[in-house]
Amino acid sequence: EKAVNLKKDLAEMQEWMTQAEEEYLEKDFEYKSPEELENAVEEMKRAKEDVLQKEVRVKILKDNIKMLATKVPSSGQDLATELNVVLENYQLLCNLWSCWIELLQYLDLETAWLNNLEERVQMTGNLPDKLDAVNDALESLESVLRHPADNRTQIRELGQTLIDGGILDDIISEKLEAFNARYEELSHLAVSRQIALEQQLQTMRETDHMLQVLQESLGDLDRQLTSYLTDRIDAFQMPQEAQ
Repeated sequence: EKAVNLKKDLAEMQEWMTQAEEEYLEKDFEYKSPEELENAVEEMKRAKEDVLQKEVRVKILKDNIKMLATKVPSSGQDLATELNVVLENYQLLCNLWSCWIELLQYLDLETAWLNNLEERVQMTGNLPDKLDAVNDALESLESVLRHPADNRTQIRELGQTLIDGGILDDIISEKLEAFNARYEELSHLAVSRQIALEQQLQTMRETDHMLQVLQESLGDLDRQLTSYLTDRIDAFQMPQEAQ
């Protein structure tokens, strides 16, 4: 009777894991905003807590089966085999769950960064024709572009782990492709805008320098002419450039 009950418990445990995969890991999350993504992360955290709570039940099952194996070796051996399958599936589920939660968290971080980058790029579209405004926009854009690539590496590795685990392979592939496409598009756009701003800034600085030199030259000429007038020098006695 005890063997029958343990076998039933193993079956229920396996059924629960299958339902957990379908309800959470295979759910097609669609995120339209960072807030929705954050809510999904919280939901997955609660789900993971449920998974970890089952660890106590798994341990009890393991101890009971070991005890039965010492008393009834034949029944215990059969149940031990089933237990190993359940333990492997449970460990796989825990690993995939951890990967899925980490992936959502990194996607949240990178999505926020992409939104910020997109906003900075848009802000460079209608700048006043002033040196300070262009310089500030360039520095602001460059500060966002100085973003470490570690998060994107983690996203790629975690996504590949989930795909290799046979869970969410289609969903993950689709979402990673969409994320990478947006990442590449915005990055290239931002770098192109950065180069354009650098060139614009260089042109404005050169123009500003030329105007400054011209202003200084005109100032010198003005002082020289004033001196001639003060000394009442006849115009025809002045140097040709002064005339």
